[in-house]
Amino acid sequence: MRSRTLTLLAATVSAGLVLTACGANSNSGGSANSSSAASAPAGGGANGKVGVILPETATSARWEAFDKPMLQAALSAQGFSADIQNAQGDNQKFSTLADGFISQGVKVLVIAPSDPAVGAAIEAKAKTAGIPVIDYDRPSLGGSADYYVSFDNEKVGELQAQGLVDALKGKPKPAIVQIEGAPTDNNATLFGDGHDKILKPLYASGAMTLVRKQAINDWDAALGGTTFEQIFTGAGGKIDGVVAANDELAGAVITVLKKNGLNGKVPVTGQDSTAAGLQAILRGDQTLTIFKPIKEEAENTAKLAAALAKNDTAAADKIATGTLHDPKNNRDLKSVLLTPQLITINNVKDVVSQGYVKASEICTGDLAAKCTQYGIS
Repeated sequence: MRSRTLTLLAATVSAGLVLTACGANSNSGGSANSSSAASAPAGGGANGKVGVILPETATSARWEAFDKPMLQAALSAQGFSADIQNAQGDNQKFSTLADGFISQGVKVLVIAPSDPAVGAAIEAKAKTAGIPVIDYDRPSLGGSADYYVSFDNEKVGELQAQGLVDALKGKPKPAIVQIEGAPTDNNATLFGDGHDKILKPLYASGAMTLVRKQAINDWDAALGGTTFEQIFTGAGGKIDGVVAANDELAGAVITVLKKNGLNGKVPVTGQDSTAAGLQAILRGDQTLTIFKPIKEEAENTAKLAAALAKNDTAAADKIATGTLHDPKNNRDLKSVLLTPQLITINNVKDVVSQGYVKASEICTGDLAAKCTQYGIS
């Protein structure tokens, strides 16, 4: 698997990263329309076809730049023909794509829904059709997926919050704003739980002060920016640190701070290790991001799919050794929960050296010297 995966990955990631540089948040051909999934043949690879539906491109470049090519490579390496579509944030399109895959009789369905209720409804249909489902990156709470593959998302939140606490050491009773992700996204809930695990005791003791904690619908960065600006103005500009749930929200927060001459003075967290987020870290505007090795997520998903296609639950259970508790139907979903990594200016090079972002994407203009200083090449 390794040699073939790496060969495919080198080509596909390169293509995906070009999309990022050119604006991967647009629908640049990476997601076909709903009829393409319905009309495509179910055959292909030696082990059959896997249908994959990714959620959108508006809030993060990761889905097209990283997840799509890495899933394609990993599933191909397992002998599957992979049809990877993107619903572009449209729940109806997500459902239509799923209906197409189910009618084709794909071997396995892999979904990352924006709305867990949509995912749960799709999983019920797939179950009736005898098609196993893997929840990818996001769980469909109340659903019936066979397995879940993601990262330890509460740990993501803990790393973000602890990184902010460390950045504010020595500052008396700093005032904190928490700009959280979409309330409909269980991952955002888990990030928030991780934040609270670290920060709530500090608020309770008076060591820190919570100005406001606000979830942002649809992970909308523009909304996040205007919301933060309102909070900032309401607090009279007395904000000492910001937990921003991902790099796009962090960028919106930093824009407001720049307008007020506070960028680089107020620590801001992020997540996903995007090129823009890494550049903000190198400039000193963003304190940290979280690196989630998506290649591992894709490869574990493909291995699970291979086991499920053979009805080998024993093999699948050896891969999915963790659990995620689903409170909506009170069940423990067998899971692969991968370990996230904290990225600060001192280890931005780790993201580059593993091929997720190219040095040429971030080491531009004023950042060339910084890249040299921190060994990024």
